[in-house]
Amino acid sequence: MENDSNNEIMGELKSRNKKQVHLFYCMECEELARKVAAHSQLITLQSINWRNFDDGFPNLYINNAHDIRGQHVAFLASFSSPAVIFEQLSVIYNLPRLFVASFTLVLPFFPTGSFERMEEEGDVATAFTMARILSNIPISRGGPTSLVIYDIHALQERFYFGDHVLPLFETGIPLLKQRLHQLPDADKIVVAFPDDGAWKRFHKLLDHFPTIICTKVREGDKRIVRLKEGNPADCHVVIVDDLVQSGGTLIECQKVLVAHGAAKVSAYVTHGVFPKRSWERFTAQKNDGKYFNVLISMSPSLNLCFCLDWYLIPFCTRGREGICLLLDYRFLPAHCRSHKKQSSF
Repeated sequence: MENDSNNEIMGELKSRNKKQVHLFYCMECEELARKVAAHSQLITLQSINWRNFDDGFPNLYINNAHDIRGQHVAFLASFSSPAVIFEQLSVIYNLPRLFVASFTLVLPFFPTGSFERMEEEGDVATAFTMARILSNIPISRGGPTSLVIYDIHALQERFYFGDHVLPLFETGIPLLKQRLHQLPDADKIVVAFPDDGAWKRFHKLLDHFPTIICTKVREGDKRIVRLKEGNPADCHVVIVDDLVQSGGTLIECQKVLVAHGAAKVSAYVTHGVFPKRSWERFTAQKNDGKYFNVLISMSPSLNLCFCLDWYLIPFCTRGREGICLLLDYRFLPAHCRSHKKQSSF
């Protein structure tokens, strides 16, 4: 009995030391926020009235503003398009001023991360611009804002941020590794990187898998993908990158790997951007009898945005019936729902 009492006391003390977090969210992330809150009693959902004036500018209201004084506060953001950034920044700049104990901004996708350098005078590195905007978030009572980003395009972008924020860069790779080890052909898995940049970014996180490196070479006006090193013959090859835009690189890599004897080709990206409905490129490919799975953990463009705990969402597969979308039905936009199928990945 005495031991039971001690355990109860210790449990109570531990629970007191854990932070209660008040979680706000943008409209795109409401479903994710609710799922996250359902998995922890330490998270309390809060809401914001997202409205517009007649002229189109935001008319915003933070509910229960008095209740979060002295509390730990977080905001789940999605900068999926320029149109939604201003209204979210207005809230992000205001929350730390409400006398909160600490403020954390979770921005899974840093949208300008691939525009981080200048190639000639006149280029605008918008990654630096976005970092400066976020660096000016007001300091809360507890100090600088914690900024959580998943798989930012270039790690050196941490130096773009000022001292008013503390950037924390996370990655979805541990979830990918967990999924790969669960596959029936786990002993046949080979990881492929579409270019040297992806290899530098991820190879240390995946060093226990055999690796393949592809490279892009320029022939005239075309950029052609070639196999640089590694052997895909008779293996299940998984292409790994941080994001996909049009999908051209993934498709060309798949063709090269199949030509070199890969038994199956899949791909993992943390962020599926797919501007201008470019995901349709996968559905339009001719069937060659090889499988092609694309898995994304976050898509900022299709309103598939996020799934609980950053689980991987199977995007499409290529088999005897061609390429079909495999997204969870609940996350599919209306024009995609006719493609719903089950995933074998």
